[in-house]
Amino acid sequence: MPRPTTAQLAYGSLTVVLSTFAMLLLSDARSGTGVAVCCAAGLILGLLVAVTVTLPAVARVKSAQASDRSPAPAPVPEHLAPRPAARRPLPRAAGGRGVREAREATLRR
Repeated sequence: MPRPTTAQLAYGSLTVVLSTFAMLLLSDARSGTGVAVCCAAGLILGLLVAVTVTLPAVARVKSAQASDRSPAPAPVPEHLAPRPAARRPLPRAAGGRGVREAREATLRR
């Protein structure tokens, strides 16, 4: 059995304390039975919160697994496919050399 995470312990404990306190204040319970019912409801609510804290991670894993099983996308028609950008020639410096060659020539001196 896996151990509870820190988040589960924190959220569950906080829920038990706060919900029990709120129910006791709102219900104005004075008998032992009323207090016991409020405490039991707080414990159940805290347990539900502690268990559901990890559900979003499980849901993400399930949705990722479901998307892995999805069929491959249909091929894009050739007339709609993106075309590669045309390569422009580099500007020429004086003497017919490319800019890069001209820079290299000036650095060699």
